[in-house]
Order: sequence, then structure tokens, then C-alpha cells
Amino acid sequence: MQASNVRYIGVNDHEIDLFEGQYYVPDGMSYNAYVILGEKTAVLDTVDLRKQADYLANLKEALGGRKPDYLVVHHVEPDHASSLQAFLDVYPGTALVGNAKTFQMLDNYFMLGDTPRHVVKEGDTLDLGDHHLQFVMAPMVHWPEVMMSYDTDDKVLYSADAFGQFGALDTAPDWNDDEARRYYLNIVGKYGTQVQAVLKKAAGLAIEEIAPLHGPKLSKEIPHVLEKYQAWSTYTPEDSGVLIAYASLHGNTAAVCEKLADILDQKGAGDIMLADLARDDEAEALARAFQYGKVVLAASTYNAGVMPAMDDFLHHLKAKNWQKRTVGLIENGSWAPMAAKTMKADLEGCKELNILEPVVTLKGAPKATDIPALEALADALMA
Repeated sequence: MQASNVRYIGVNDHEIDLFEGQYYVPDGMSYNAYVILGEKTAVLDTVDLRKQADYLANLKEALGGRKPDYLVVHHVEPDHASSLQAFLDVYPGTALVGNAKTFQMLDNYFMLGDTPRHVVKEGDTLDLGDHHLQFVMAPMVHWPEVMMSYDTDDKVLYSADAFGQFGALDTAPDWNDDEARRYYLNIVGKYGTQVQAVLKKAAGLAIEEIAPLHGPKLSKEIPHVLEKYQAWSTYTPEDSGVLIAYASLHGNTAAVCEKLADILDQKGAGDIMLADLARDDEAEALARAFQYGKVVLAASTYNAGVMPAMDDFLHHLKAKNWQKRTVGLIENGSWAPMAAKTMKADLEGCKELNILEPVVTLKGAPKATDIPALEALADALMA
């Protein structure tokens, strides 16, 4: 477990509205960083520029007048490294620790000049005296330079963006499946193969704590978290529920989806989630599309294609490597329904999708004559 000479110097951010410019974070974000006060002193990461002053104040207090020997850069993304120049201005001569790609990418952001560089590779160890950091490369989880470090003395894995979640630590102090899922699948979801490689490396380490760059530190939750990451990175459905995601032009398609939800509920389908893609959080809908094994996509025809909200949703599903799901389609069109054709084309390239036939096709407002088709779709989803 973490020793008494390791200090947390991270910060909470409650002013941020969109993480990475696109994900709603109503509970804010944490940017985590640490300092190890060993025989040699190592600072693990900086924070987003928006919270630079708070970070530097935390660091100064933790150091207690000491000068850091090393700054370990686990991840170059600006929410973790954009305060690096300010750090070096206060603590010049500190050696930066990273892999070869780390320094290639740092040069895109900073003029480092003659700043000392300590280049590490897989399995290398940084000796701090009473702490030893062993480096674990984690390329494309979720940037190419990402690495983790394992304190062989404390048995702590500093895991970069892996095993993180949305939420500031003062409002979301504990692991939460929903926020961790939304975080993982929207940010890292595409890279299941790479995450699997890291999980295999982690299995060979005696880990007692995991310290991610976002979200709470993990200890007793580790077996549960690893189980979730195994499912997420292999695109295995977690639950047998149904997501009904819709894009409705005038409310008729929405009404049909609500009727389908009622039918599924009566048939005992389990959890059923309705997502209005024009109004609800798209990142949440995407996470649920991975959580559940069955998804219904419903959309009005628009300009001989599909509603933009649905088109955007399908784009994100494909970008995150969505696969291994049973999919039902509902289309609506007053004179020439085309939404299903467009949705099928958008889903081309997704692996192992079972797209149910026939498609439910409506023309305008829902009618009693549409009920048998919805019943048949519900039965197919539950088969």
C-alpha cells in the first residue's frame, strides 16, 4: 500500500463543462498527480493548465523545501502535461522521465532546450532509494506514448488514463460503474486489443492499489474493476437489457419507441433504456449501447437519409469499435422511408452484428396496425 512519504498533489475541477471538448461532466473532473519523497524525489505528472496554480501550490507544500529530481510524464495529453513548462520554470534542472515517444510528443508542445531527459523503455526501473518505479508501456491506451509505472515497494500501479472515471474526487470519491463505463468507452473504447495487452501485463504484477490520472484510487475494488475492463475491452455485453436509441422528427418515432419499450417490459425483457439522441447525453447512450447486448435504432427519414442525430450516433459507435450486438431497426417516413437503408450502410464494417429482419417500417403517426410488427421485433430481440 502507498507509503507515508507519497503525497497527493492533484486538483479538482468544477468549472469544466465539457471534458475533451465533448463529454458532459456534471460532477467535474479530477486531475491526479503525486510526489514521492524518497531518497530521491519524483513528481508523477502535472495537471491541466486551467488548474496550474492550485497544482503548483500543492506541490510546493508537499515538497517542503525539497527540490524534485524527476518529473515522470505518464501521458502527454494536455489535461496532464500542459503545466509542464510552468513546473520547469519553478524547478529548473529537474530531469523529465518518459519513453522515446513521450519526448517526440513533448516537443510538439514545449521548447525544452537542454532540460535533462531520462528515456525509459518496457521494464526499466527508476531507483528512488526506498521506492523503485518499474515502467510498463501502454501504447494507444489511449495515446501512443502512454506508459504506466509500478512501485515495486508499495505495490501501487500508477495507471495513466486507464482505470479512471469522470467526476471530481470531492463529489465522486468512489468507483462508479456508470461513470467509469462512460469514461472508458467514449475515450478508450476503440482500443480493446491494446487494453487487453495491458491487462495481461497487469496480471503479472502484485498490485494492491491502482492510482489513475482521473478518478479515485482503487484497492478493494480492483477485482471488480478488472472484470469490467475485461468485458469492455473484449466488447462483451454486460447485461441482457435493451437500449432503444431514437432520432424523431415530429415525435411519432419517439411514440413508437415508447410503445416498443412497453411491449418489451410486458415480455420481461429486463432493463430497458430509451435514449433521445437529439436531447440526451450521446456519450451516455453510447456507453449503454456497449453495456447491453441488444440495441434498437429508430429514426425518421430525413433528406432521403436519416436524422443527423442518428447519423452522428452511428458514426461514434463505429469509431469506438462497436460489435457483437443484436440490432433491431425501426424507420419512419411519410412517403419514402429510407432511414433503415442508411443505418444499415452506416453499420457496415461493425463486426459480429446480428441485424434483425424484417425492419419495422412506419409511415407517419403510429397506428394499431403497426403493433404486430413491434410485437414481432420484441420477440426477435428476446429470442
